[in-house]
Amino acid sequence: MSIGIVQFGGSNCDLDVLHVLKDVLGVDAELVWYKEESLERFEGIVIPGGFSYGDYLRAGAIAARTPIMTSVKKLAEEGKPVVGICNGFQVLTESGLLEGALTTNEYPKFRCEPKYLRVETTDTPFTSKFKKGEVVSIPIAHMEGNFYADESTLSSLEDNGQVAFRYVDKDGKATDEANPNGSQENIAGIVSAKKNVLGMMPHPERASEEILGSKDGLRIFESMVEFISNK
Repeated sequence: MSIGIVQFGGSNCDLDVLHVLKDVLGVDAELVWYKEESLERFEGIVIPGGFSYGDYLRAGAIAARTPIMTSVKKLAEEGKPVVGICNGFQVLTESGLLEGALTTNEYPKFRCEPKYLRVETTDTPFTSKFKKGEVVSIPIAHMEGNFYADESTLSSLEDNGQVAFRYVDKDGKATDEANPNGSQENIAGIVSAKKNVLGMMPHPERASEEILGSKDGLRIFESMVEFISNK
């Protein structure tokens, strides 16, 4: 098993993800520069957080049009798991791999803090290690994490069980106060229709060891590894 971690100019969470996969989970993982055109050797892909190309035009817009994303799309079409974290989520929406868009936070300020999330589905390659309705703690770090989709798309995401995580308070209630960016329906992460592509604004790699204050994020990577191992 080998998992690729895509690097763009401006990525800054790539080494964190590499550490979690290689040093914490003991999985073969490799950094992959954006100019690479073949990802056939990988069983899964992570697009990490950062500020690819300085977030010029829109966050993730330039990265979504680099050569490597054609290969990411091909891998996703084959049913292999793809995760986009924070800026990676923005890249996935800009490239059309996920629906909706990420816009500037309702209060236009960079926010970096722990947040409570409610697990909305366990029927994905990334959430099988959780219990549905479980409240977990995973930090955010973004200024453009406000998830937007039209009413039809929102209804489809809800009806098809594509909402993976929702911002909530410590009691699991999806309140306005618990929503850090104004995302519609408090959405923190979604999956594709086939459920093998996940985009989420919170950073699971920053909640993968006890020393960081939470290990809740580790289960996302564990779920992904287990899914690959069982294929």
